[in-house]
Amino acid sequence: MPEKDAAPRSGYREQLTLGARPLDAPGAPVTDQQARDIARGRRTWHRKASKPVSVWMFALFIVLMTHRWIPESLWLMVHMVTLGLMTNSILVWSQHFTEALLKHKLPDSARPVQLARIYTLNASMVVLMVGVVFSLYPLTVLGSVGVGATVTWHGVALLQQIRSALPARFGVTIRYYIAASWLLPVGATFGALLDYDGLNASWHGRLLLAHEAVNVLGFVGITVVGTLMTLWPTMLRTVMVPDAVARSTRALAGLCAGLGLTVTGALAGLTWLAVAGLLLYAAALALVLTLMVRTTTVKKPSDYATFSVAAGMIWLTTGVLFSAYLVATSPFDSLTLRPVTPIFVAGFLAQTLLGAMTYLLPARMGGGPKAVRAANTEFNRFAAGRAIMVNLSILIFILPVSLTGSWVRTGASLLGAFTLFAFIPLMLRGVRASVNVRKTMIQARARGEAPTPDPQALTPAPPPHLRNALFGALAVVMVVALGVAVDPAARARLTAGASTTSAIGQTTALAVEATADMRFTPDTVEVPAGNRLVIEVTNTDTKNAHDLTFANGATTGRIDPGATKTVDVGVITGDLEGWCSVVGHQAMGMTFTVVASGADAAQAGTSDSSGSAHAGHSASSSTLASSDIDLQGDISDDYQTHDAALAPVPEGETVDGRTVHRQTLDVQELPREIAPGVTLNAWTFNGSYMGPTLRGRVGDIFEITLVNNGSMGHSVDFHAGTVSPDEVMRTIAPGESLTYRFEAVRSGIWLYHCSTMPMSAHLAAGMFGAVIIDPADLPEVDREYLLVQSEVALTEAANSHSSTAEPSEGVLTEISPEGLSAGTPTLTLFNGHATQYLRDPLTARTGERVRIWVLNAGPNGELSFHVVGSQFDTVYKEGGYLLQGGVDAFGTNGGGAQALDLSAAQGGFVEMVFEEPGTYTFVNHNFAAAERGARGQITVAGS
Repeated sequence: MPEKDAAPRSGYREQLTLGARPLDAPGAPVTDQQARDIARGRRTWHRKASKPVSVWMFALFIVLMTHRWIPESLWLMVHMVTLGLMTNSILVWSQHFTEALLKHKLPDSARPVQLARIYTLNASMVVLMVGVVFSLYPLTVLGSVGVGATVTWHGVALLQQIRSALPARFGVTIRYYIAASWLLPVGATFGALLDYDGLNASWHGRLLLAHEAVNVLGFVGITVVGTLMTLWPTMLRTVMVPDAVARSTRALAGLCAGLGLTVTGALAGLTWLAVAGLLLYAAALALVLTLMVRTTTVKKPSDYATFSVAAGMIWLTTGVLFSAYLVATSPFDSLTLRPVTPIFVAGFLAQTLLGAMTYLLPARMGGGPKAVRAANTEFNRFAAGRAIMVNLSILIFILPVSLTGSWVRTGASLLGAFTLFAFIPLMLRGVRASVNVRKTMIQARARGEAPTPDPQALTPAPPPHLRNALFGALAVVMVVALGVAVDPAARARLTAGASTTSAIGQTTALAVEATADMRFTPDTVEVPAGNRLVIEVTNTDTKNAHDLTFANGATTGRIDPGATKTVDVGVITGDLEGWCSVVGHQAMGMTFTVVASGADAAQAGTSDSSGSAHAGHSASSSTLASSDIDLQGDISDDYQTHDAALAPVPEGETVDGRTVHRQTLDVQELPREIAPGVTLNAWTFNGSYMGPTLRGRVGDIFEITLVNNGSMGHSVDFHAGTVSPDEVMRTIAPGESLTYRFEAVRSGIWLYHCSTMPMSAHLAAGMFGAVIIDPADLPEVDREYLLVQSEVALTEAANSHSSTAEPSEGVLTEISPEGLSAGTPTLTLFNGHATQYLRDPLTARTGERVRIWVLNAGPNGELSFHVVGSQFDTVYKEGGYLLQGGVDAFGTNGGGAQALDLSAAQGGFVEMVFEEPGTYTFVNHNFAAAERGARGQITVAGS
């Protein structure tokens, strides 16, 4: 007696033939060869083709657990779903559905080509992801071309199949597979353009909308909707509604028209047209949802597959409407679709994919109804509970963090992710169950036993969906409760009264974003005097770490890009100021103001959390004077003097007849001594205050690899190159790297430095160096030195010794941007230390020709380089000789020079011959700078 819901009905068997021939089906005898094939577990082509989906699923789980340490992790996770999971699945299952709907199975000889297409696609995906994650734009373009070409190839193959087959009732579905496959190359092109850093903000927003519309709504959305026309009633094991084909055809036409308007509006910069296109797309989706609802009136969803697919379609419609709202309310130059990403990725893509696979895999494994039921039992365990947990978790995650709190969002996202990934162990259990049933059947047949009825097939036990749904909801409630318990901001939101302007004793809770444009949003809050203030800060800057520190000492601590932390500011009794304490960020505008309403004016500026700090005075506002530093003190024994002697041009590597110099600049943030008893929290290239010196000749190629192992965004700008700054000078986040390649086309001494804002702070903190490109026919000299001047404005670091400490005890300092801006540096240094060349002088002998290259790194000060007791007979400044061997530009002989004047970022060299032995002092003849440390000595011995 067949199952009640499996009775043949008109139109049902015509829809899809999804399963393999059942072992125990009447009129389908199993040969010995078939039995041996099943026992050996011989895989069909689609199982081999589907293998990358499992690999991507495992990889996605690993990236999800380790994303904090992976560059571009959010982009990577999104595209592991959209490309790794969805695109692979679409290629495999659209091929399977095409053969089923056309009733035209391809020969086995065609399978190797299909597999080659699948694996070419995956190789291209890997190349694309490596290119984006490691900022290798050529690989990004190559991978995008590979993905687009492979999917186009798939569309051409489907077109050939539909042309060679007889007309089919559901042939329109295959035509939409073809159309969708030809959309992906367009979306891939938009995606490759998005990764180009030369885009302005407006074009970035327009291409972002076009890219997501074509790929998510076009390639994936049209494929899914076209499939559901026949798959949805098949999953419900019922017939299609009478007008399903006609309505689906109209809906698909509406989808294409809406997509076209959206992309046209995006590229043309017409907001109204893009919004109209999204609304038209949503209206077409409503037609599909109406068909799905009408189908469920005949047979209601009863397993995880139907629950998940139905939820996915609802989220797709929600995402389209939300996108329309975002586009309508944001100009293209500030458009972000990040809020809608979890809706499309987790709500629509992941649920639709896992729901479809939950239905399709048991059917494709075949083995007869008993084997399929065994697999379905495992695939559908805790079906309603899983669906509830996933969708409630997504709902919580997309709510504003100000309503939920970071711990609640984190807990919900982990619960939802683990519930989705439960598909993997359930799939493995389902495969094992199917194989065990088939083995049992084969063994029974070998013993000559007749098939026995399956009691589960005759009287299936109804699944406990209501109970499981309640358990799933309870799990979400427990996660939310746990998040509230460990999150002070969430507790504050629950305990605060309806009004935050009422009596003392209440709590004011606020969500704040630290943004990439060096601002807090919002940057002001009004709090009733006597209320406790709790602020949750989310760092939306993708490159830099930030914090929020208050004058009373309360702080979030360092917040990595994308992370969220909470600070309990304390009970507010007066106005209070906050700022980002990362060096330079406060000077660029990262300040925050707490206004105490109803506070006593006498109390303004204080808070009872500390009782001693005052608003308006940050830790970095007190710049040390040079008189605070004992420049007569002893340099520490473990300080190694920077060797000023210049090495000749290195040989480099010869490539195509050109000399290539390769150098890695490893960014680290380390304490470094810069004066007696003074240590700076320095930002360094290769661990040194002042980076390595590069040297070459005109025509040489320099290939620099910048690796950011710091805790904030950094960059590098080489004045020696003439390249577009958009790509190579961009700020890279911690953990990222880039390659900077330039040709030396002109001689001179050139500055390189970090160009991340605020540049003055990054340069003063140690991120600078020199590139020397020798002039043609540069004469040899007996000795050659390099001196690079820089200046620092210092303030004591928060964990330094007290200001009363003896200089010999050492003081830990950091850069004072206020001092740099005011032009009141604390020290002026040569080669990164104030007095190193007093302890360890340069050396020479009488009669020797000495050349000293000089560069003023700045960031602001002037340099007048002078050697006391000597004169220069050769002066080279900014690429040309002012004086050469005593001869000036007009040919007049016998001249000399006493100083080489250099503004910030200028350089040159001087030459001299010492006539008498002795100790000669070199200084910046701006004596204020010399007294701040810009001096050293040259010890000259007799010949």
